[in-house]
Amino acid sequence: MIRYIKGTLFKAEDGYIVVVAGGVGYEILLPEIVWQEFTGKRVGEEVVELFISYHQTAQQPKPVLIGFTTEIALEFFEHLITVKDIGPSTAARALTLPVPIIARAIEDRDVQTITKLKGVGRRKADMMISELNGKVGKYALMREDERPFVMPSGDFSKQVIDVLVKQLGHNRSEAARMVEEALKRKPDAQTPEELFEEVYRGTKQP
Repeated sequence: MIRYIKGTLFKAEDGYIVVVAGGVGYEILLPEIVWQEFTGKRVGEEVVELFISYHQTAQQPKPVLIGFTTEIALEFFEHLITVKDIGPSTAARALTLPVPIIARAIEDRDVQTITKLKGVGRRKADMMISELNGKVGKYALMREDERPFVMPSGDFSKQVIDVLVKQLGHNRSEAARMVEEALKRKPDAQTPEELFEEVYRGTKQP
């Protein structure tokens, strides 16, 4: 079983990359949240490291390798594929929001956010909550790179607004208002995740 690959980026196209390691080219499927990190990487020059979820079955004899830049994101993914009717490819396509946001939605039983994931309707969202609620709380607290980071407020405010608009369906003025109100309640927010948490805490208030 392949669990980790380090090699040269040989190709990157449509959510797949090929990494050459030890003279062998490995085709790896990247969830959208991982694929975004590869934008701008130089084919033929960049050395990449990925943690791998490896899948091969009698029904699907061709091996499928799904890559993650952190081991904890891989761990969350492998929780996700334990849910009935959510196989590896479905789970990979569904990861269109950062892992902490998905995990927080599962723990909060936030069906609305979960159904924003690609390919996840109400039935699958209910199954994810039923089977994973109480099991993924630690992932709701993680940083995307597993390390604390500080960014200027304007920069990560824009990131949060972009996610609210592009991923969660809010219009831009509404998203800007939500972020502005969240910053008033929590002016010391240091990361996009903290600000996101405060945005959604505000939407739950009566």
